[in-house]
Amino acid sequence: MIADRVVHPGADVRRVVAGIIEDMQRIHPSPGATSITDAYAAPLGEHPDRPWVMLCMVASIDGSTVVDGRSAGLSSSNDSAVLLHLRSIADVVLVGAGTAQGEGYGPPSTPGQRIGVVTRSGRVDTTTELFTSGAGFVITTESTDIADTGVDVIRAGRVEVDLHEAVRRIPDVCPGAAVVQAEGGATLNAALAGADVLDELNLTTSPAVVGGAGPRLTHAGDDHAHRYELAQVVVDAESFVFSRWRRVRRST
Repeated sequence: MIADRVVHPGADVRRVVAGIIEDMQRIHPSPGATSITDAYAAPLGEHPDRPWVMLCMVASIDGSTVVDGRSAGLSSSNDSAVLLHLRSIADVVLVGAGTAQGEGYGPPSTPGQRIGVVTRSGRVDTTTELFTSGAGFVITTESTDIADTGVDVIRAGRVEVDLHEAVRRIPDVCPGAAVVQAEGGATLNAALAGADVLDELNLTTSPAVVGGAGPRLTHAGDDHAHRYELAQVVVDAESFVFSRWRRVRRST
């Protein structure tokens, strides 16, 4: 069963969950039957000085995140339900301005949750319901011109958005925020990884080889070699593989 992976923040949780297949088997760390709610019960960690940042993506066996420009052809009902469940345990959803506009992000259904829209150019329509509802806020640079519409703005970095500083300051506009769910696009994913604030990667591997020149999980970021450790592997009846990876951080 193929489902559209674009599950908007305002989506009805019950409707998505009603379509899931589940029938999931945990392979690692301890084999046995599991479910989406058990396999993704909580983030893989926390930080004392900034929110924990999770990323949830789907990719084909040969590494593409899209088929014909969209992720829907790679997804499944279980995959969409994983995305939605992880979003439900996040205090803040972080998304690039292009993705927010292109996918029509609106107010989230999770009470109190907020959506941070990252933009370097400042081209964000703050008259949409996402912002007029009070749920949306903007993350941009110190020099970007943003009209004063009463929307919360985090400014970090002079020319490029300093995502490390921006993530640290999210609780300034979202008091108590401890978990951030990043939802792309691939350029934002790359910037988060490059800034070394991507703490957890939740990857669905779709049982397909699709060819083409689709983007990877990250696109156009600086070269780096940040190591992750495998925290969990789950397989469902449709041969989708759900893996969870935790950033390895060792003190020197």
